[in-house]
Amino acid sequence: MKLITTKLIKGTITLETGLHIGGSKSSLDIGGLDSPVIKTPQGVPYIPGSSLKGKIRSLLGLKEGYLDVKSDSPFLKKMFGYSGDKDKDNNNKVVGAEISRLIFRDAMLDEVNFREIFTDKGAVMETDYTEVKYENKINRKSGVSEEGLRQIERVPAGAKFKFEIVINKFDTDMDMENFEDKLREGFKLLEENYLGGSGSRGYGKVKITYKT
Repeated sequence: MKLITTKLIKGTITLETGLHIGGSKSSLDIGGLDSPVIKTPQGVPYIPGSSLKGKIRSLLGLKEGYLDVKSDSPFLKKMFGYSGDKDKDNNNKVVGAEISRLIFRDAMLDEVNFREIFTDKGAVMETDYTEVKYENKINRKSGVSEEGLRQIERVPAGAKFKFEIVINKFDTDMDMENFEDKLREGFKLLEENYLGGSGSRGYGKVKITYKT
């Protein structure tokens, strides 16, 4: 298998509702937020490429009726990659394994835009880049909160993230354009669904614009 060419797709993810993609709690979070968002070492929120890739793959698979990666169509396995089955062929290669044709880079916050629409306008937030949403769990019988208020950190609606996706074409691939078409279909499905956690509570509605 020989790499023939690559194509770069760049674009912007604009948050239409608050976004929560969880990160690990550090010692600084003790006694503070219950559920922080993932951030760079400099404290700037970002969208991991793995989160974007996993969500788009899942939505495309569900649309085609596949409930897990193992049962994905051959096209989706080729497009997103597949570790293969346990068996190996006569050349000691894992049966069904596919190299991902897509590289999803981490989507980084557009800090200039963020300052223009939040910081420079005196927006009131919990941190430099995030807001806090208070949520509780209600007992249906008693109508009383079972756990008390939880502090969920979110990147606020209006924030923009810049993303890059690379499509690799190998000499065995005849369907590079189909990869791009399917990826755009995935973008559309994502806009109609949600990114990150707590989508059923209104989190993670996004608008995607892109250019090649």
